[in-house]
Amino acid sequence: MDLSRVAIVAAQELRINVRNKWTLIFAVVFGALTLAISYFGLVTAAVVGFEGFTRTCASLLNLVLYLIPIVALTMATLGFTGEANASQLLFSQPVTRAEILLGKILGLALSMGAATLGGFGLAGLVIASQVGTQGLMRYLAFVGLAILLELIFLSLGAMVAILAGKKSKAFGLAVFVWFLFVLFYDLLVIGFASVFKERTANFLVFLSLFGNPIDMVRVSSLITLNGPAMFGAAGAALLKFLGGATAGNSLLIFGLLLWIVGPLVVSVFALRWQDI
Repeated sequence: MDLSRVAIVAAQELRINVRNKWTLIFAVVFGALTLAISYFGLVTAAVVGFEGFTRTCASLLNLVLYLIPIVALTMATLGFTGEANASQLLFSQPVTRAEILLGKILGLALSMGAATLGGFGLAGLVIASQVGTQGLMRYLAFVGLAILLELIFLSLGAMVAILAGKKSKAFGLAVFVWFLFVLFYDLLVIGFASVFKERTANFLVFLSLFGNPIDMVRVSSLITLNGPAMFGAAGAALLKFLGGATAGNSLLIFGLLLWIVGPLVVSVFALRWQDI
């Protein structure tokens, strides 16, 4: 594999997405929502004002888990189901399909990552100017987990688009993937585990955690934010089985990296057999 050719494809994909107004809109909306959640996060307790970084991250968690996957899936689907003429021209060049795949993923990741970092960064500067820098390292770790989540769903989106072939089918499958991981997965796990005895059910809940990257990011974020009381069943089972937060978080990060690599490997093999 020639990394220089991967870089050329990535640069082209990055230029396309930078020109796309949706990338800028995502950055602005994400930054505005971050500031709004930080400022109004305690409004139910009759308190209005900027929260510290740790409280802001806890308030932002659900927004990140819901918004980033659907945006990443949409961008990947658009990137891999573009105009037929442009795709044919790209694949006719002396570049392997694996290099094209990695280049497009890298370009998408850079554009979406820049938008996310821009939103988090601007919000972070405002928060730091109002409440200080306490909890900043946790905020940065939280941003890193958000970037990992982006990469995972860009990888999944690319796999879905390649396997689906047609744009309409790809978007339908992408929406299904989002609903599966965000809404349905935990309900299925709870329903399945409820038919077993407690010991077996706890073990199944522990294993099921690694089948959903959103749950993995949620638990890793709560470990990072020192929120053991908020872990829920999956996180409590993880800490119980592994005997500590450090080992649990390390295993979660490793699992998230596998979630990036796995769909990419499937996409490479699927793309080799696809008639462009």
